[in-house]
Amino acid sequence: MRHAAKTHASAPARPRGSRLRTNGLGPLGAAIRVVLLLLLAVFFGLPLLWLLLAPTKTNTQLTDWMPLAFGSFARVGEAWKNLTDFSDGVVLRWGLNSIFYTFGSLLLGLAVTLPAGYGLATLRFAGRRTLIWLTLITMIIPSSALVLPLFLELSYVRLANTPWSVILPAAFFPFGVYLAYIYYATSLPNDLLAAARIDGCNEWQLFTNIGLPLSRALLGLLTFVSFTANWNNYFLPYVMLNNSRLFNLPVGLQVLMTGTSALRPTFATDLPIRRAEVALAGLLLVVPVALVFLYSQRFVVSGALTGATKE
Repeated sequence: MRHAAKTHASAPARPRGSRLRTNGLGPLGAAIRVVLLLLLAVFFGLPLLWLLLAPTKTNTQLTDWMPLAFGSFARVGEAWKNLTDFSDGVVLRWGLNSIFYTFGSLLLGLAVTLPAGYGLATLRFAGRRTLIWLTLITMIIPSSALVLPLFLELSYVRLANTPWSVILPAAFFPFGVYLAYIYYATSLPNDLLAAARIDGCNEWQLFTNIGLPLSRALLGLLTFVSFTANWNNYFLPYVMLNNSRLFNLPVGLQVLMTGTSALRPTFATDLPIRRAEVALAGLLLVVPVALVFLYSQRFVVSGALTGATKE
Protein backbone atom coordinates (compact mmCIF):
# COMPACT_ATOMS: atom_id res chain seq x y z
CA MET A 1 0.00 0.00 0.00
CA ARG A 2 2.82 2.37 0.91
CA HIS A 3 4.63 1.41 -2.24
CA ALA A 4 1.53 2.18 -4.30
CA ALA A 5 1.12 5.51 -2.55
CA LYS A 6 4.78 6.32 -3.12
CA THR A 7 4.49 5.41 -6.78
CA HIS A 8 1.40 7.57 -7.14
CA ALA A 9 3.07 10.45 -5.34
CA SER A 10 6.23 10.23 -7.43
CA ALA A 11 4.29 10.37 -10.71
CA PRO A 12 4.77 13.71 -12.43
CA ALA A 13 1.84 15.99 -11.95
CA ARG A 14 -0.01 17.12 -15.07
CA PRO A 15 0.64 20.78 -15.62
CA ARG A 16 -2.31 23.05 -15.39
CA GLY A 17 -3.80 24.15 -18.64
CA SER A 18 -2.33 21.17 -20.55
CA ARG A 19 -5.77 20.23 -21.80
CA LEU A 20 -6.32 23.78 -22.93
CA ARG A 21 -3.01 23.81 -24.77
CA THR A 22 -3.68 20.44 -26.36
CA ASN A 23 -7.23 20.97 -27.46
CA GLY A 24 -7.21 24.71 -27.97
CA LEU A 25 -10.68 25.96 -27.12
CA GLY A 26 -12.20 22.51 -27.19
CA PRO A 27 -14.59 21.03 -29.77
CA LEU A 28 -16.78 24.14 -29.82
CA GLY A 29 -13.81 26.43 -30.42
CA ALA A 30 -12.48 24.15 -33.17
CA ALA A 31 -15.91 24.12 -34.85
CA ILE A 32 -16.16 27.92 -34.70
CA ARG A 33 -12.67 28.20 -36.14
CA VAL A 34 -13.50 25.87 -39.05
CA VAL A 35 -16.75 27.72 -39.79
CA LEU A 36 -14.97 31.08 -39.83
CA LEU A 37 -12.27 29.75 -42.15
CA LEU A 38 -14.90 28.31 -44.50
CA LEU A 39 -16.79 31.61 -44.56
CA LEU A 40 -13.59 33.50 -45.36
CA ALA A 41 -12.70 30.97 -48.06
CA VAL A 42 -16.14 31.39 -49.64
CA PHE A 43 -16.02 35.18 -49.35
CA PHE A 44 -12.62 35.50 -51.02
CA GLY A 45 -12.72 32.40 -53.21
CA LEU A 46 -16.06 32.81 -55.01
CA PRO A 47 -15.07 36.01 -56.87
CA LEU A 48 -11.85 34.36 -58.04
CA LEU A 49 -13.79 31.28 -59.15
CA TRP A 50 -16.24 33.47 -61.06
CA LEU A 51 -13.33 35.30 -62.69
CA LEU A 52 -11.85 31.97 -63.73
CA LEU A 53 -15.14 30.73 -65.25
CA ALA A 54 -16.29 33.97 -66.87
CA PRO A 55 -14.09 33.71 -70.01
CA THR A 56 -15.69 30.35 -70.82
CA LYS A 57 -19.09 31.96 -71.49
CA THR A 58 -20.53 34.43 -73.93
CA ASN A 59 -21.87 37.80 -72.84
CA THR A 60 -25.44 36.47 -72.94
CA GLN A 61 -24.54 33.35 -70.98
CA LEU A 62 -22.92 35.50 -68.29
CA THR A 63 -26.26 37.15 -67.60
CA ASP A 64 -28.62 34.21 -68.15
CA TRP A 65 -26.70 31.23 -66.74
CA MET A 66 -25.80 30.45 -63.16
CA PRO A 67 -22.82 32.56 -62.00
CA LEU A 68 -20.53 29.54 -61.52
CA ALA A 69 -21.62 27.60 -64.59
CA PHE A 70 -18.96 26.45 -67.02
CA GLY A 71 -19.21 27.35 -70.71
CA SER A 72 -16.63 25.94 -73.10
CA PHE A 73 -12.90 26.04 -73.70
CA ALA A 74 -13.58 27.18 -77.27
CA ARG A 75 -15.07 30.37 -75.89
CA VAL A 76 -11.82 31.02 -73.98
CA GLY A 77 -9.88 30.85 -77.24
CA GLU A 78 -12.37 33.20 -78.88
CA ALA A 79 -12.12 35.67 -75.99
CA TRP A 80 -8.32 35.55 -76.17
CA LYS A 81 -8.39 36.24 -79.92
CA ASN A 82 -10.75 39.19 -79.44
CA LEU A 83 -8.50 40.54 -76.69
CA THR A 84 -5.27 40.25 -78.65
CA ASP A 85 -6.86 41.70 -81.79
CA PHE A 86 -7.80 44.87 -79.94
CA SER A 87 -5.88 47.80 -81.43
CA ASP A 88 -3.38 45.57 -83.28
CA GLY A 89 -2.38 43.50 -80.25
CA VAL A 90 -1.68 46.39 -77.91
CA VAL A 91 -2.75 44.21 -74.95
CA LEU A 92 0.30 42.02 -75.46
CA ARG A 93 2.44 45.15 -75.56
CA TRP A 94 0.92 46.25 -72.26
CA GLY A 95 1.78 42.87 -70.78
CA LEU A 96 5.41 43.15 -71.89
CA ASN A 97 5.55 46.68 -70.49
CA SER A 98 4.25 45.42 -67.15
CA ILE A 99 6.93 42.74 -67.05
CA PHE A 100 9.66 45.24 -67.90
CA TYR A 101 8.48 47.88 -65.42
CA THR A 102 7.92 45.37 -62.63
CA PHE A 103 11.24 43.56 -62.85
CA GLY A 104 13.17 46.75 -63.56
CA SER A 105 11.77 48.38 -60.42
CA LEU A 106 12.19 45.17 -58.44
CA LEU A 107 15.86 44.63 -59.27
CA LEU A 108 16.78 48.28 -58.86
CA GLY A 109 14.84 48.52 -55.61
CA LEU A 110 16.48 45.43 -54.11
CA ALA A 111 19.92 46.66 -55.16
CA VAL A 112 19.33 49.80 -53.08
CA THR A 113 17.10 48.48 -50.29
CA LEU A 114 19.23 45.64 -48.94
CA PRO A 115 22.54 47.56 -48.63
CA ALA A 116 20.71 50.57 -47.18
CA GLY A 117 18.98 48.48 -44.50
CA TYR A 118 22.20 46.65 -43.72
CA GLY A 119 24.12 49.91 -43.34
CA LEU A 120 21.50 51.41 -41.02
CA ALA A 121 21.51 48.27 -38.86
CA THR A 122 25.26 47.60 -38.56
CA LEU A 123 27.03 50.96 -38.93
CA ARG A 124 27.15 53.88 -36.54
CA PHE A 125 27.52 57.25 -38.25
CA ALA A 126 26.33 60.81 -37.88
CA GLY A 127 22.74 61.27 -39.00
CA ARG A 128 21.86 57.59 -38.74
CA ARG A 129 18.82 58.12 -36.48
CA THR A 130 17.69 60.98 -38.70
CA LEU A 131 17.75 58.70 -41.74
CA ILE A 132 15.72 56.07 -39.88
CA TRP A 133 13.12 58.67 -38.89
CA LEU A 134 12.97 60.02 -42.44
CA THR A 135 12.40 56.50 -43.70
CA LEU A 136 9.51 56.04 -41.28
CA ILE A 137 7.99 59.40 -42.22
CA THR A 138 8.25 58.60 -45.93
CA MET A 139 6.46 55.30 -45.35
CA ILE A 140 3.35 57.02 -43.97
CA ILE A 141 3.11 59.69 -46.68
CA PRO A 142 0.40 58.72 -49.21
CA SER A 143 1.94 57.84 -52.55
CA SER A 144 -0.56 60.10 -54.32
CA ALA A 145 0.94 63.10 -52.48
CA LEU A 146 4.32 62.42 -54.09
CA VAL A 147 3.13 61.98 -57.66
CA LEU A 148 3.01 65.68 -58.60
CA PRO A 149 6.53 66.48 -57.27
CA LEU A 150 7.85 63.37 -59.00
CA PHE A 151 6.17 64.33 -62.25
CA LEU A 152 7.65 67.85 -62.13
CA GLU A 153 11.09 66.47 -61.28
CA LEU A 154 11.08 63.87 -64.05
CA SER A 155 9.70 66.39 -66.54
CA TYR A 156 12.57 68.72 -65.69
CA VAL A 157 15.13 66.04 -66.55
CA ARG A 158 13.10 64.98 -69.62
CA LEU A 159 12.22 61.51 -68.35
CA ALA A 160 8.43 61.93 -68.28
CA ASN A 161 6.52 59.68 -70.71
CA THR A 162 9.39 57.20 -70.76
CA PRO A 163 9.74 53.81 -69.05
CA TRP A 164 12.16 55.39 -66.55
CA SER A 165 9.37 57.64 -65.24
CA VAL A 166 7.69 54.46 -63.95
CA ILE A 167 10.73 52.37 -63.00
CA LEU A 168 12.70 54.94 -60.99
CA PRO A 169 9.91 56.15 -58.65
CA ALA A 170 8.64 52.58 -58.15
CA ALA A 171 12.16 51.48 -57.15
CA PHE A 172 12.01 53.99 -54.28
CA PHE A 173 11.00 51.54 -51.53
CA PRO A 174 11.21 53.02 -47.99
CA PHE A 175 9.17 50.18 -46.49
CA GLY A 176 11.74 47.71 -47.80
CA VAL A 177 14.59 49.76 -46.33
CA TYR A 178 12.97 49.79 -42.90
CA LEU A 179 12.13 46.09 -43.06
CA ALA A 180 15.73 45.30 -44.04
CA TYR A 181 16.94 47.47 -41.16
CA ILE A 182 14.73 45.58 -38.67
CA TYR A 183 15.81 42.22 -40.07
CA TYR A 184 19.53 42.88 -39.91
CA ALA A 185 19.29 44.60 -36.52
CA THR A 186 17.55 41.60 -34.93
CA SER A 187 18.80 38.58 -36.88
CA LEU A 188 22.43 39.27 -37.75
CA PRO A 189 24.94 37.93 -35.16
CA ASN A 190 27.14 40.81 -34.01
CA ASP A 191 29.88 38.40 -32.89
CA LEU A 192 30.10 36.99 -36.41
CA LEU A 193 30.53 40.48 -37.87
CA ALA A 194 33.14 41.37 -35.27
CA ALA A 195 35.12 38.19 -36.03
CA ALA A 196 35.02 38.93 -39.75
CA ARG A 197 36.24 42.49 -39.17
CA ILE A 198 39.16 41.13 -37.16
CA ASP A 199 39.99 38.86 -40.11
CA GLY A 200 40.25 41.96 -42.32
CA CYS A 201 36.88 42.06 -44.10
CA ASN A 202 35.59 45.47 -45.10
CA GLU A 203 31.91 46.44 -44.81
CA TRP A 204 31.06 45.52 -48.40
CA GLN A 205 32.59 42.07 -47.96
CA LEU A 206 30.63 41.65 -44.74
CA PHE A 207 27.41 42.45 -46.56
CA THR A 208 28.03 40.24 -49.60
CA ASN A 209 29.53 37.26 -47.72
CA ILE A 210 27.49 37.32 -44.50
CA GLY A 211 24.53 39.69 -44.63
CA LEU A 212 23.20 38.74 -48.06
CA PRO A 213 23.43 34.92 -47.70
CA LEU A 214 21.63 35.11 -44.31
CA SER A 215 18.72 37.15 -45.67
CA ARG A 216 16.87 34.65 -47.85
CA ALA A 217 13.63 35.11 -45.89
CA LEU A 218 13.93 38.88 -46.14
CA LEU A 219 14.72 38.69 -49.85
CA GLY A 220 11.65 36.52 -50.49
CA LEU A 221 9.35 38.85 -48.59
CA LEU A 222 10.70 41.99 -50.26
CA THR A 223 10.45 40.34 -53.68
CA PHE A 224 6.82 39.44 -53.17
CA VAL A 225 5.79 42.81 -51.73
CA SER A 226 7.66 44.78 -54.39
CA PHE A 227 6.45 42.57 -57.24
CA THR A 228 2.81 42.87 -56.13
CA ALA A 229 2.99 46.65 -55.71
CA ASN A 230 4.75 47.22 -59.05
CA TRP A 231 2.64 44.76 -61.03
CA ASN A 232 -0.60 46.37 -59.81
CA ASN A 233 0.75 49.92 -60.09
CA TYR A 234 -1.92 52.09 -61.68
CA PHE A 235 -1.74 55.71 -60.51
CA LEU A 236 1.95 56.34 -61.24
CA PRO A 237 1.90 55.09 -64.89
CA TYR A 238 -1.44 56.86 -65.41
CA VAL A 239 0.13 60.20 -64.46
CA MET A 240 3.58 59.73 -65.99
CA LEU A 241 2.66 58.24 -69.38
CA ASN A 242 0.55 59.67 -72.18
CA ASN A 243 1.62 57.30 -74.94
CA SER A 244 -0.79 54.34 -75.02
CA ARG A 245 1.97 52.06 -76.31
CA LEU A 246 3.86 52.59 -73.03
CA PHE A 247 0.95 51.76 -70.71
CA ASN A 248 1.17 48.81 -68.34
CA LEU A 249 -1.68 46.32 -67.90
CA PRO A 250 -3.67 48.14 -65.16
CA VAL A 251 -3.74 51.42 -67.09
CA GLY A 252 -4.22 49.69 -70.43
CA LEU A 253 -7.15 47.62 -69.23
CA GLN A 254 -8.82 50.75 -67.93
CA VAL A 255 -8.47 52.25 -71.41
CA LEU A 256 -9.86 49.04 -72.90
CA MET A 257 -12.91 49.05 -70.63
CA THR A 258 -13.70 52.72 -71.16
CA GLY A 259 -13.33 52.44 -74.93
CA THR A 260 -15.62 49.44 -75.42
CA SER A 261 -19.03 48.27 -74.30
CA ALA A 262 -17.53 45.76 -71.85
CA LEU A 263 -18.96 47.38 -68.73
CA ARG A 264 -21.32 49.86 -70.43
CA PRO A 265 -23.84 47.99 -72.59
CA THR A 266 -25.31 51.26 -73.91
CA PHE A 267 -21.94 52.27 -75.36
CA ALA A 268 -22.17 51.76 -79.12
CA THR A 269 -19.14 49.97 -80.56
CA ASP A 270 -18.42 47.19 -83.01
CA LEU A 271 -15.42 45.91 -81.04
CA PRO A 272 -15.99 42.35 -79.73
CA ILE A 273 -14.78 43.24 -76.24
CA ARG A 274 -17.39 42.18 -73.71
CA ARG A 275 -17.35 41.08 -70.09
CA ALA A 276 -15.78 37.72 -70.89
CA GLU A 277 -12.80 39.43 -72.52
CA VAL A 278 -12.43 41.80 -69.57
CA ALA A 279 -12.51 38.85 -67.16
CA LEU A 280 -9.77 37.15 -69.18
CA ALA A 281 -7.73 40.34 -69.03
CA GLY A 282 -8.27 40.37 -65.26
CA LEU A 283 -6.78 36.89 -65.07
CA LEU A 284 -3.65 38.26 -66.74
CA LEU A 285 -3.27 40.53 -63.71
CA VAL A 286 -4.17 37.99 -61.03
CA VAL A 287 -2.35 34.84 -62.17
CA PRO A 288 1.26 36.20 -62.03
CA VAL A 289 0.74 37.49 -58.49
CA ALA A 290 -0.70 34.14 -57.42
CA LEU A 291 2.22 32.23 -58.96
CA VAL A 292 4.80 34.48 -57.29
CA PHE A 293 3.04 34.07 -53.95
CA LEU A 294 2.91 30.27 -54.24
CA TYR A 295 6.62 30.19 -55.02
CA SER A 296 7.69 32.58 -52.26
CA GLN A 297 5.10 31.83 -49.56
CA ARG A 298 7.60 30.12 -47.24
CA PHE A 299 9.85 33.17 -47.46
CA VAL A 300 6.87 35.50 -47.02
CA VAL A 301 5.79 33.77 -43.81
CA SER A 302 9.25 33.59 -42.28
CA GLY A 303 10.13 37.10 -43.41
CA ALA A 304 6.90 38.52 -42.01
CA LEU A 305 7.97 37.31 -38.55
CA THR A 306 11.19 39.30 -38.77
CA GLY A 307 11.83 41.06 -35.49
CA ALA A 308 9.09 39.18 -33.63
CA THR A 309 11.66 37.42 -31.45
CA LYS A 310 15.21 38.19 -30.49
CA GLU A 311 17.59 35.77 -28.90
